[in-house]
Amino acid sequence: MSSLLGIDLGLKTGFALYNAQDGLLWYRSTNFGSKARLKTGVFNVLKSISDLERIVLEGGGNLAWVWAKEAERQGIVFKQITAQTWRKELLLPRQATSGIKAKESAMQLALHIIRTSRAPQPKTRLNHDCAEAILIGYWGVLDAGWIKS
Repeated sequence: MSSLLGIDLGLKTGFALYNAQDGLLWYRSTNFGSKARLKTGVFNVLKSISDLERIVLEGGGNLAWVWAKEAERQGIVFKQITAQTWRKELLLPRQATSGIKAKESAMQLALHIIRTSRAPQPKTRLNHDCAEAILIGYWGVLDAGWIKS
């Protein structure tokens, strides 16, 4: 079964793993703390997912390049997007009139996706990195044609 990893990029990075059959499988965030630790972490994250076929990453700069390079090395399809890409498709215009409003709307939609999936419910308040990774991944499975909206 092929899977897709949604990534909200930063030294504190959110992840969400999906597959075509079950939808959202898990989500989490990791604080890499430094670019050097991120470089090592990227290899470990990608190698830990045996059936990883696609990565959709929101973010840019040197940190994105690290993910793109490792994805290419491991033969994983890599797509880099902006927040506006998934927000335009998943949020209503009134939900994205400000950054704060967009983050709160993203949180609510991510919680809905979690509730309708097999992924575990959050034990504490869902953080923004995880919420956005869930939506980046959801946009990715829609874009790949794995699910219909």
